[in-house]
Amino acid sequence: MMVVRPIQADDYTALRELARKTGPGFTSLQDNDEQVAGKIEAALEAFKPSSLPDEALYLFVMEETDTGDVVGICGIEAAVGLSEPWYNYRVGTLVHASRELNVYNQIHTLTISNDHTGYSELCTLFLSPEARHSKNGALLSKSRFMFLAEFPQRFNEYLIAEMRGYSDDKGVSPFWEGLGRHFFSLDFAEADTLSSMDKVFIAELMPKNTIYTNLLPKDAQEAIGKTHEATTPARKLLEAEGMRYTGYIDMFDGGPTLVSRTNDLRAVQDSRYVKAHVMNDKTEHQPEGEFYLVSTTDFASFRCCMTAVDIVGNHVVGLPQAVADALQITEGTTVRIVPMASGRRF
Repeated sequence: MMVVRPIQADDYTALRELARKTGPGFTSLQDNDEQVAGKIEAALEAFKPSSLPDEALYLFVMEETDTGDVVGICGIEAAVGLSEPWYNYRVGTLVHASRELNVYNQIHTLTISNDHTGYSELCTLFLSPEARHSKNGALLSKSRFMFLAEFPQRFNEYLIAEMRGYSDDKGVSPFWEGLGRHFFSLDFAEADTLSSMDKVFIAELMPKNTIYTNLLPKDAQEAIGKTHEATTPARKLLEAEGMRYTGYIDMFDGGPTLVSRTNDLRAVQDSRYVKAHVMNDKTEHQPEGEFYLVSTTDFASFRCCMTAVDIVGNHVVGLPQAVADALQITEGTTVRIVPMASGRRF
């Protein structure tokens, strides 16, 4: 049984191991002792019951309850860009036309932007390769929507998600090679690592003027808004829930930024409260069929699982004992549920 729960101090070793698997371009969780320790420290502070920091980092891990192994991580930043600048490129269009010469050209441009300052961000989604099966990735990602729905006062009206941009099988980003390298004189992996620690140097080194994309190499142009192969399933999942690419990209690898109003997300909008009936494994028929996300209403001890349920009337669901144990709930506990499938509504 997989359960998503808030990260704890003793998860450091497991998180450090996950960080070794992420690879180049995964800015929010890198193979770096200092970054991993800092993230756990920030998350523990955010989950203090009396804490409501403007830039809280809520980190969750996916745990296999049978073994206690941590196999994945995901997070939500309450707000970005408040204490240090939040940069990306806005993709625009300029028209160059001449009636006399019968010329009409539409040219794409890149302009440095801080437009998403203050937005909440879905971040740090990573699942160990050996656990990428049985809808585990969907549970890990969508569990955050249940937390957003339960504690809306902790988040912005708008939500973003930066998707990892395209790089080849050697970890080379054509967008970086065609643009960023000219101003930073660094390899992509090195610049990406530095950006996760300190974003000030971006403003110091990147060009301030508008960039015409037709001056970039062809492969760099083609990488604009393109998602890394390993991240494409995550992008499709978020788009199915209501997030959209609106023309903002990462300054380093050209990956797309998805945006949505938080309340417009399908899982946030459609989830509802029910009472839990914990089913007897020996005397009651166990539920089958469609999976639901089921989450608790507690803050510091928030938990989320996916399971088939028996819906009794409009206010009660039957849950297998193993699910109740994973959620740490008992008979009659109020839980939040929503259909797992993005196309389903109650």
